[in-house]
Amino acid sequence: MATLLKCYRPLLPFQSRKIPIATVAVECFRYYSRSRPRVVRCLSTIGNSKSTVDIKGGNAVDGTDTELRNQQQLWLHNTMTKQKEVFIPKVPGKVGMYVCGVTAYDLSHIGHARVYVSFDVLYRYLNYLGYEVNYVRNFTDVDDKIIARANELGEDPLKLSRRFCEEFHQDMTYVHCLPPSVEPRVSDHMPHIIDMIRQILDNGCAYRIDGDVYFSVDKFPEYGKLSGRKLEDNRAGERVTVDARKKHPADFALWKSAKEGEPFWESPWGPGRPGWHIECSAMSAAYLGYSFDIHGGGMDLVFPHHENEIAQSCATCRKSNITYWIHNGFVNIDSEKMSKSLGNFFTIRQVIDLYHPLALRLFLIGTHYRSPINYTIVQIESASDRLFYIYQALYDCQILLCQHDGASWKDSIPAETASCINKFQDEVLASMSDDLHTPVALAAMSDPLKLINDLLHTRKGKKQALRIESLAALENTISNVLEMLGLVPASYAEALHELRLKALKRAKLTDDQVHQKITERDTARKNKEYDRSDVIRKDLAAVGIALMDSPEGTTWRPAIPLALQEEQVAAL
Repeated sequence: MATLLKCYRPLLPFQSRKIPIATVAVECFRYYSRSRPRVVRCLSTIGNSKSTVDIKGGNAVDGTDTELRNQQQLWLHNTMTKQKEVFIPKVPGKVGMYVCGVTAYDLSHIGHARVYVSFDVLYRYLNYLGYEVNYVRNFTDVDDKIIARANELGEDPLKLSRRFCEEFHQDMTYVHCLPPSVEPRVSDHMPHIIDMIRQILDNGCAYRIDGDVYFSVDKFPEYGKLSGRKLEDNRAGERVTVDARKKHPADFALWKSAKEGEPFWESPWGPGRPGWHIECSAMSAAYLGYSFDIHGGGMDLVFPHHENEIAQSCATCRKSNITYWIHNGFVNIDSEKMSKSLGNFFTIRQVIDLYHPLALRLFLIGTHYRSPINYTIVQIESASDRLFYIYQALYDCQILLCQHDGASWKDSIPAETASCINKFQDEVLASMSDDLHTPVALAAMSDPLKLINDLLHTRKGKKQALRIESLAALENTISNVLEMLGLVPASYAEALHELRLKALKRAKLTDDQVHQKITERDTARKNKEYDRSDVIRKDLAAVGIALMDSPEGTTWRPAIPLALQEEQVAAL
């Protein structure tokens, strides 16, 4: 019985990546990138009598890919309903998504990284599914914390904020977060904010006191529907400003009257500046309208920020409706909540000083976005080690492929390879469509990576028919999944080099010092001083440098330090 086949386009449209593997291999790789076949999908390999399956290029079945995407149901956990729901956009084919951005007064920490990596994964996956996404992520550049920090430094608040907005952009580039469609700032949207406050006052849901404007929570009976908190539980002083003038302790500021030494804007209620919550209601409405698909942020924003946003937006426009509220979990440090007061606070810059930025990204998506994530040295070391393994396999694969003329490749691969690819892609799509279950998608990569290494390095694999075609198909498939997850570096060779440099920095060694140790060990082995040889190996392993012996000689690679490996084993 003939095998039913169809071409299966990559998870993201493949683009040639000119990767400087080695000087002599660059042109070879460029040719390979252009000529490589598209990944095949074999729908029926079980029980198939054929030992190979055909892979054909061309565009004859391009519609099949679109059909598959349209059939893929995406389920997302909605904080409002406390359950997973099928994602159905308000406008077919289009998605409006607003994610609350940073208050720009300091360098971003790994909690920020988790928020924006999580929503970058969602953004990428929505794009893969074929949606046109209008992704809005704001900057808060007018805020009490910014003013306080600027006063400490003797700097203009808006200039300080602009500086840290640029630092944030750099951090997002490091961790491969795609830029959003729009990045509005509070200071540029005062007319929108003032108009919204005026409308809330006109609708009888706010009141004025001495130049301040407060939202009246009593006027919004549904207050608390997102967080599940009862109004009587909202006591002043618990994330709500204490002010005896307020009608209800939970009432919150829409407009704050100007104070000496603070930036201010003119308004119908006198000079002042907006409260924290109103900015996101105004800016989301400006770019997405009052009714859009997704509003996201960290779990700490559920109350009071997002609860207050709902109240403000509904008080402005009764038809205000956001379908899906999505929130990511907290970051803990060694099982304690991360905070400056506990001294367990890490910025993105501090982490990537010792680890590759994409190791941080891999660590962050290695836990489901809604679960709390525990940052430990063991965990980030494990992520770095896994990243090196992935990139080394793909780099070795590309080196071999560069040695073969792509024009001579056959239009078929073994059924075993096709089956491995199909299983991998099915697991990735199923897990990503199940509320972005990235850990399962990452775990699914193990089998195709193992098959690559078998084909590259084992005696049996080297003799397999259509070996080169299999490697090309596997490398292409894995690379495109990595692209969807935001884990493809500019160059695997360059990334491997950077991973080695970070490992040397953690070990407090130079590459020359490591090679000197390798030479000393080689000498000890020639002299049959095996105890000395073992000591050198163990000393290097203790600081995360693993020696690898082969007929060609000894090389080294980064590894998890021995003490941390033992800690991992003990935790199992």
